Amino acid sequence: MGLPQYDVIVVGAGFGGMGASIQLKKMGFENILILDREDDLGGTWHVNHYPGLAVDIPSPTYSYWFEPNPNWSRLYAPGSELKAYANHVADKYDVRKHMRFNSPVDGARWDDDAQLWQVALSGGETLTSRYLITATGYLSQPRKPDIPGIEDFQGRIVHSMDWDDDYSPDGDRIGLIGTGATAVQLIPQLSQSAADLTVYQRTPIHVVPKLDFPIPPFVRRLFALVPMLQRAFRWTTDVNLESMMILSVLNFKCFRVLSVGAAYLSQLLRFVSIRDKDLRAKLTPDYDFGCKRPTYSNSYYRMFTKPNVHLQASGIERVEPDSIVACDGTRSQIDTLVLCTGFDLWEANIPAIEIIGRDARNLGKWWRDNGFQAYQGVSVPGFPNFLSLAGPYASSGLSYCNTMEYQMRHRDRLFGELRRRSATTFEVTEDANSAFNDRMSKMLGKTVFGSGDCARSRSYYFSPSGETLVRPASTNQTNRENDSFPLSDYVIT
Repeated sequence: MGLPQYDVIVVGAGFGGMGASIQLKKMGFENILILDREDDLGGTWHVNHYPGLAVDIPSPTYSYWFEPNPNWSRLYAPGSELKAYANHVADKYDVRKHMRFNSPVDGARWDDDAQLWQVALSGGETLTSRYLITATGYLSQPRKPDIPGIEDFQGRIVHSMDWDDDYSPDGDRIGLIGTGATAVQLIPQLSQSAADLTVYQRTPIHVVPKLDFPIPPFVRRLFALVPMLQRAFRWTTDVNLESMMILSVLNFKCFRVLSVGAAYLSQLLRFVSIRDKDLRAKLTPDYDFGCKRPTYSNSYYRMFTKPNVHLQASGIERVEPDSIVACDGTRSQIDTLVLCTGFDLWEANIPAIEIIGRDARNLGKWWRDNGFQAYQGVSVPGFPNFLSLAGPYASSGLSYCNTMEYQMRHRDRLFGELRRRSATTFEVTEDANSAFNDRMSKMLGKTVFGSGDCARSRSYYFSPSGETLVRPASTNQTNRENDSFPLSDYVIT
């Protein structure tokens, strides 16, 4: 057995990577290396900084339960505050010292003889570790649209994930592609000063009213002085979101009326915001509420009534050096092309790097040949000492932080058993993984993903072959399972 350079290598310095490292340090691991391709920590909250960026769930819920933040300025905090919170967590729990930035990882290979992972960096360096954790998130690989002529466009092209802070939309003619959650936040900002903004929509999105408000400074001071008050506030937002998730999404088959009610709320918002029936029709989704991540906004629909904002829903035929030609023949001259085209989640992000396990098993190929699956959302047979924090059935609960914390429970139980046995290697069994996958597939049948009409949603929740990354279980159920899963589901040596 070889001696690795590190006990654990974590790929990704966002909330997932930080959460994993914080827990590992609590368990006595100090020889940890956190690798990230960017120049600082924070993951998506470091990379994304487009105008209007904010959380799309209440801020108290988008935080670690073990580290509440009393300083949120609003119920839906701007992205800069999420970045500040990430910095605070890294410094308080002393994980920044384990981070190495500007270090893209090309792939990792299990060395069965040495019983360790070989992690290859893009610069040619190879590092070794006993354990490997990938915390690359779901939204890390941007999708570039394959549109005829886009390479020949002579104006400015800006992707929402790579926003140019020096860019000013003042007086610009803008073509914006996409109407997902990012576009819902960005369009109201660009419309304020753009001479002309044409939005190219492929799939309409359900948008519901956003109950947002500032949190006064004296309330924030009170939260800091009396943490239980903030816990109570967090409990309120958690219960509200969890109830909606359990009833309208996870139990869609029994509570379809709630999903229908949410769709009517979105319809009402469109009716109040837009008087033009034809325009409302173009903005109306033809799939069930919940198939695609719904979005909150009080201004999105109203933007399309402004004289300088236009909706194009016929599709894009081609891009020319100075314009976009739609499928209905409409030609719009533009100066800047803004891409809100989302992320290449299934093809480029699951997994985000090449991972080769036991007997040269390629994780990406194995998933595509055998279906996307992971025991408890974290472990895969054939990949010893490996945990994936953003894979099939990993996404659970109210926010990404909730997902990270149930996974912390899993690691606590698993690594605790390793320590008790003085063992160094773990691998989930094929039988345990198959049983879990079968159970998840059965449970999905009663969700909106299994029983709803999602065929036209083009949702990133679904793989090209129809699998979903969402775990069909409540937060409490998921936590209980990861506190008590049978240790016999792993081979521990």
